[in-house]
Amino acid sequence: MTASRLPTTRLLLSASLALVLAIPPAAAQDGSGSGAGTPAGVAQPGAASPDSAPTNSESQAGTQAPEQPEGEMDSPAQTATEGEASSAESATDEPAGSSPAASASTVDQSAGEGTDAAQDSSPAVQAVSEPQPQRDVGADWPHWGGGPDAQRYSPLDGITRDNVGELTKAWEYRTGDMPTEETEGKYSPEGTALKVGHSLYLCSAMNILVALDAETGVELWRYDPKVSPDAIPYGATCRGVTYFENPEAEEGEACAARIIEGTLDARLIAVDAKTGEPCEDFGENGAVDLWNGIGERVPGWYSVTAPPALVRGILVTGAQVKDGQAEDAPSGVIRGYDAVTGQLAWAWDLGNPDLTGAPPEGETYTRGTPNMWTTATGDEELGLVYLPMGNSSVDYWGGGRSEAENDYSTSLVAIDVTTGEPAWHFQTVRYDVWDYDLGSQVTLIDFPDPKGEGTVPALILPSKQGDIYILNRETGEPLFPVEEIRAPIGGVEPQNLARTQPTSTYHTLRKDRLTAKDMWGVTPLDQLFCRIQFQRANYDGIFTPPSADKPWIQYPGYNGGSDWGSIAVDPERGLIIANYNDVPNFNQLIPREKADEMGLKPINEKAPESESGENAAEGAGDPQAGAPYAIDVNAGWRVPFTGIPCKQPPLGGIRAIDLATGETVWDQPIGTARRNGPFGIPSFLPKRIGTPNNGGSVVTKGGIVFIAAATDNLIRALDIETGEELWSDVLPAGGQANPTVYEENGREYLLIQAGGHHFMETPIGDWYIAYALPEVEGEAGNP
Repeated sequence: MTASRLPTTRLLLSASLALVLAIPPAAAQDGSGSGAGTPAGVAQPGAASPDSAPTNSESQAGTQAPEQPEGEMDSPAQTATEGEASSAESATDEPAGSSPAASASTVDQSAGEGTDAAQDSSPAVQAVSEPQPQRDVGADWPHWGGGPDAQRYSPLDGITRDNVGELTKAWEYRTGDMPTEETEGKYSPEGTALKVGHSLYLCSAMNILVALDAETGVELWRYDPKVSPDAIPYGATCRGVTYFENPEAEEGEACAARIIEGTLDARLIAVDAKTGEPCEDFGENGAVDLWNGIGERVPGWYSVTAPPALVRGILVTGAQVKDGQAEDAPSGVIRGYDAVTGQLAWAWDLGNPDLTGAPPEGETYTRGTPNMWTTATGDEELGLVYLPMGNSSVDYWGGGRSEAENDYSTSLVAIDVTTGEPAWHFQTVRYDVWDYDLGSQVTLIDFPDPKGEGTVPALILPSKQGDIYILNRETGEPLFPVEEIRAPIGGVEPQNLARTQPTSTYHTLRKDRLTAKDMWGVTPLDQLFCRIQFQRANYDGIFTPPSADKPWIQYPGYNGGSDWGSIAVDPERGLIIANYNDVPNFNQLIPREKADEMGLKPINEKAPESESGENAAEGAGDPQAGAPYAIDVNAGWRVPFTGIPCKQPPLGGIRAIDLATGETVWDQPIGTARRNGPFGIPSFLPKRIGTPNNGGSVVTKGGIVFIAAATDNLIRALDIETGEELWSDVLPAGGQANPTVYEENGREYLLIQAGGHHFMETPIGDWYIAYALPEVEGEAGNP
């Protein structure tokens, strides 16, 4: 599906407390697609196979056979004109710790044949053949996931359990990027800033790039790429940027260090990290048009919301393809670009594996293939990039999918960045008709060898259905057995459904199946309504097949388990921190004739004013053109006349997991009822009830978990060993973003974007807020 698109669910506390409370539903997502054509020579991970069920490797062959399985705004800094950057009098310092120059080798230029004239005239692709030095996390936060391993772990220990309660606001900055009349109800920023040297680098909802002084929050420069409002898909989202240092650049050379982002209108933008000026040697005047090879340009259908991964000098990006529109959707092609020149290095089109560059003139990459809307992780040493893949462009019907789509959909794919070819892939759902695309960035770890022989290079793969897998990142082999669970058969295409589905024996966030006793409401009438709905729907546990004759219950829903906020890992304490959603969906397929009567049309057939940024969950009246059914999804399963959910709280939580064993250390709801209440009226009650959450956490050597994410507009600090809340502060807008932790001039900072989220129904804002301990006279770095 896509990322960050779930509207907010209304939740009530217990009737026995005589409190009427409501909670918004789990966060929505950002982008999926569909697929065709199997690349040869892809290694398949194995799995345990009880009860004579197909093994994991057998099931990944991908066949369709039944056996197969709120305040006044400060004045923002002056906005740059198009193609220009505005800069403060004090430019950024030269980025510290620049990587030393390394030998580079030229990639076969045939991979770029067929690109547009601007790309064809670019210099040769300079992919680095050897691993490059990587900036470590600590004083800096140089990657979206913190360090190159995406552990979201800071080795800083200045903020501890004993003093975290003294955190105060150090500074705040406002981007000035707020909704206009044209974009009202369409903002979901989800931004995480990078910190490199003495500067912070961030993006706003509409892709405005900004550099700030890391100590004061003073704006150093900004660059506005002028993204048109009609490019907004489900929401205006920019999760972050990528920092790149050119190892071949000479000292003082323009764009020796650069900031790169993907935009809502599908461009890669590169600007000088010191000045914010476009890098003229990158693409065409600092931009690469990602629509090349995609086909008809339909604003809002094909967008980039995640920062590109950077491995050995190659920028790797997918795109969000707006879900539920049509089987003939834009391709989910994954492409690698030279980080210096913007030249296309390679393309992986799973529907046409022989096409490794741009398609011939007049042709496109295979349409409708599974896409990657979320953030990839690069492995510099192995030269691999790990792609959490989405589903086919029509999520709830699979009859038109190819064998390759069935093979690669909802899989983690490892691509050799030097060739663009798949090294291995691991599938988490077979014949996915539930929109269980992989939304979390994977985390790299060194895991104890099960044979007791040192460690194994491994990765942690979370999923929306709740399973967490530990895989050998060289081969894709599971380090813990993958078992098979029997899957119910029925619905509209029983002949195609997999008879079994894989499940992790390492850990799952998934809760027990729903019962009528779990139905809930403000009054006995609401509860009775929900129980009637429960009884009239099809429900046979997880993987209940989609149906058209009556609704079916999907639990967990497409926002269950882990989403784009991903997990955090404390490697010293050996703990995984995973926040999660625990919400169902109430769905029903709509026969094509009825869908036509309802006027359900795909984005390319809609009037321009209705093409983008619709304030509705993915799947709420989506046409699925080309399939025999449209789809209607009640995300969060809300009662239509009250807006509250049918499932009793909690709807979201946070859990600590023993890294070595996969056992739960502690688990608790996250989010209070202070911002929720009947009919959207805040109750201001601080009772912790567990709200849906959107965004992830950061953990520190000081023993702290920092997280916002929930719908109560709080950022909080938890004791990593017990889960006890140690500190919190009220944000001026929703905190649906991952935090950043860094050090500047001897002082440790916590930074969070308070940008709000229209699907989560939290207040929209344009703040970045930094917290620190009070300055003490005489301490290092202080007056």
